[in-house]
Amino acid sequence: MNLPRGEGASEPRCASTDDAAEGSGQAGLLGPGKSGGYSGDLFAEVQRYASLAAEIARQETFDVVHAHDWMTFPAGLAVSGIKGVPLIVHVHSTEFDRSGVNIDQRIYDIERRGMHGAIKVIAVSYLTKNQITHQFGIDPGKVEVVYNAIETSGDFDQEKFNITKDEKIVLFLGRITMQKGPEYFLAAAKKVLELMDNVKFVMAGSGDMIRRTVQMAAELGIGHKVLFTGFPPRGRCGKVFRMADLYVMPSVSEPFGIAPLEAMSHDVPVIISKQSGVSEVLTHALKVDFWDINEMANKIIAVLKHPPLAATLRQHGSFEVRRLSWNDSARACVQVYEKRPDAHRRALTVSPRQSQRENQLDFPIRPPKLPRNFSRGLSLIGKRIDFRVRRIDRLFTNLRLL
Repeated sequence: MNLPRGEGASEPRCASTDDAAEGSGQAGLLGPGKSGGYSGDLFAEVQRYASLAAEIARQETFDVVHAHDWMTFPAGLAVSGIKGVPLIVHVHSTEFDRSGVNIDQRIYDIERRGMHGAIKVIAVSYLTKNQITHQFGIDPGKVEVVYNAIETSGDFDQEKFNITKDEKIVLFLGRITMQKGPEYFLAAAKKVLELMDNVKFVMAGSGDMIRRTVQMAAELGIGHKVLFTGFPPRGRCGKVFRMADLYVMPSVSEPFGIAPLEAMSHDVPVIISKQSGVSEVLTHALKVDFWDINEMANKIIAVLKHPPLAATLRQHGSFEVRRLSWNDSARACVQVYEKRPDAHRRALTVSPRQSQRENQLDFPIRPPKLPRNFSRGLSLIGKRIDFRVRRIDRLFTNLRLL
């Protein structure tokens, strides 16, 4: 089932604001009495959605089921079994991305059952494809990569947050969770502020690490230089980006990462984690391992202190991001539909008992044993060849300041 994610909407969107609503499974659950209509038990809601989708599907005619992420996988499996049509699952994030080594077994089981039950799996990057094949045991030939894109087209007030005109703004926009690497952002900020005083670090977002992050800023002695603004309202992200001199995405494990594309579309230079899918498609962005806070600080200072570097990133980045279109992503998905092997159609016909089992949330499958060094970087997930020539890195070679 194809749930709307806001990615193709005509209204200007903020990827990180939408990302906050998705959360990390139960962490993003709305409790009773809150907007969203959930009853308080996300797994029960997933099961209820699967049942409703199956009932609706009985009255409809269609050629393929396209399910996005784990919450729709049980519905996709049920509908595919009832109608005897192919199931394609689209993986935007896995439980390993959201939770690291402390995965929720129930979510992992649903993800694995959905991927194995589909005839094709669409991943948002080769980073995610490698994770799907290694952690979920999926044949690499079954996984296709379709990159995300953007539509080019909280109120944030500099005076309200006491930002003077001569101060530079370094922006973090996203969920403040383990996956997004906020602690690495602050550690790099500390090093930057040791060499530059006219910088403010803005953390626009919220999440389960917000209190810990505020406390960390205070303990580092940079609390007065770090502003926690919360998420901007939908449609106001453009204003936030336009105020920034630099956008930093220090994610620990990012399947794709749309926010850097949005920053570039607003002529903002970006520094992105090498442990991200978006690093596969961007050439005119500075890239750094998320744990390398010295190099992160070094590149932040280089962009802020050297206008020619910043101008090059803006100019070429703005041109580069225009190549990424949702229309191209949609065409790539259609190609996946059209090249599905007919032999898989017969495999999708299941008995009523099997269909009922697909709706169960407790699966006996256990995840594979993780490598001992998985928790250090998560970078070992998805080693990939850097096939792009990074001209900006060559410009940067002589600008090492730390």
